[in-house]
Amino acid sequence: MNHSHAHRQLHDRHRAVLPDWLSLYYDDPIEITHGEGRHVWDAEGNRYLDFFGGILTTMTAHALPEVTKAVAEQAGRIIHSSTLYLNRPMVELAERVAALSGIPDARVFFTTSGTEANDTALLLATAYRRTNQILAMRNSYHGRSFSTVSVTGNRAWATTGLSPLRTLYVHGAVRGRGPFAHLSDADFTAACVADLEDLIGHTGDVAALIAEPIQGVGGFTSPPDGLYAAFRQVLRRHGILWISDEVQTGWGRTGEHFWGWQAHAAAGPPDVLTFAKGIGNGMSVGGVVARAEVMNCLSANSISTFGGSPVTMAAGLANLTYLLEHDLQGNARRVGGLLAERLRAIAAGVDRVREVRGRGLMIGVELADPHTGAADPGAAAAVLEAARERGLLIGKGGGHDTSVLRVAPPLSLTVAEAEEGAALLEQALHTIR
Repeated sequence: MNHSHAHRQLHDRHRAVLPDWLSLYYDDPIEITHGEGRHVWDAEGNRYLDFFGGILTTMTAHALPEVTKAVAEQAGRIIHSSTLYLNRPMVELAERVAALSGIPDARVFFTTSGTEANDTALLLATAYRRTNQILAMRNSYHGRSFSTVSVTGNRAWATTGLSPLRTLYVHGAVRGRGPFAHLSDADFTAACVADLEDLIGHTGDVAALIAEPIQGVGGFTSPPDGLYAAFRQVLRRHGILWISDEVQTGWGRTGEHFWGWQAHAAAGPPDVLTFAKGIGNGMSVGGVVARAEVMNCLSANSISTFGGSPVTMAAGLANLTYLLEHDLQGNARRVGGLLAERLRAIAAGVDRVREVRGRGLMIGVELADPHTGAADPGAAAAVLEAARERGLLIGKGGGHDTSVLRVAPPLSLTVAEAEEGAALLEQALHTIR
């Protein structure tokens, strides 16, 4: 695929003025200029089937008329006022999110990103519990701010060792590797609960456990269903809060559940839930849901200039309405199930695929050396490139011993598009044999 002089010039301009650490996908990065449905086009006119959605963010579809119309209409009235004034779209979206959250007497605070949502959740938990001790999961990722980096258990994204928090890491989020991988689901859960009990016994008062029900950046890894419910029983005995990071798992992406925590619902909902990404379908929306007692514990002033902007709230309302009216959770379950089945069949013929895992339209394809089982990041990079050359965009992730292709299309994906994407990924996978 030959790129024009103007395209190469844009890449040079990017490198001259943006940080070195702001990495781009592909040896020859692409400029995406427009999209429609599950497809996007680059500046050269190449069309791609989008199976990554700008990192699980274009949740319903590109250029969804209901969302673009709502944004345009609201922008024509007023774009900004801040949280110092009553804001009807913000109240309306907060009411809907509170009702959907499963958290009793819920309060909602809107932010502009998942990082900021998790940062706020950590502030609330540490203020409420009056301690800065946090438990997090190994291989986790929670954002790029000073506080969220310090609860990120994935060294590829831990940009500093300094921290405002004291963080200890718990076993359990990675089922297929590590010291307990050989155990049955029940024994795995019991071992992780014992590890949690042991850890709490060694430390002082703990504010919260923060956990992604399915780890996003970590390569779509997850524990057996019910593990966080078992954790919750231990946490509750000690008064420790449970923060469920639903930035990637929320809004029905997993198909089986509206929230990831619902796979662990036996001990009730989390105390705090964070969300972002998909709800705005690309607009900057994040947020925190917490029971009133926790949310209202801050004793100093706190506002948000950009959180709850009338424009982003209008987008969120229109997007959520579309999602619910068209049962995109059910679509994620059905089409995601077909896609996962197809990918497992393909993987059976590729010796570098160690595992296909995930739920709904959140599927990870782990690549490893077939002889040693070691991660194969070179293969992941090669498949990413080969898929793009064939007109398919996917993502990648993983922890210290994993290299994973991340497949997470918009939730309106059709069966025909799932089949097409699987066929393209099959071709790309066969380039690494």
